[in-house]
Amino acid sequence: MAIVFVVVGAIVVFVIAAVVIGRETGRLAAAPPRPVFDMDEAVVWVADRLPPEVAAQRSHAEVRQLLVWSVEHLSAVALEDRVAEEEETFGYVVDRVAEAGLDWDPLQVKWVLDLQAQYLQVIGAAGRMPDQAEMPPEPES
Repeated sequence: MAIVFVVVGAIVVFVIAAVVIGRETGRLAAAPPRPVFDMDEAVVWVADRLPPEVAAQRSHAEVRQLLVWSVEHLSAVALEDRVAEEEETFGYVVDRVAEAGLDWDPLQVKWVLDLQAQYLQVIGAAGRMPDQAEMPPEPES
């Protein structure tokens, strides 16, 4: 008799688990994916859209450094539970460029940060652009 209760109990537990897992799988499949900032993808996306005169002078590593500083600043501001103003982030990055002794022109920094903002809009991390700009390229495997 005890074996019957164990078998019936195991079947009931299995059915409940299958229903719950199936329901959650369906719910997650229907939800849009959460935007994820991928630094490698962002560097390529931003660098590929820089004006030719800027792109000719700057490497992907240099663009990456500016993006790292920008994200660093945005993270620090988020920890303070506030939103960074565009000029504040620009000033932070320009100051970091100067501290590092790099020869970035402030206009070049502005190009990179503006393109980063566009990238964030394209991936859905900062709202959507009115014209639904093209999605970033797929990362190479």
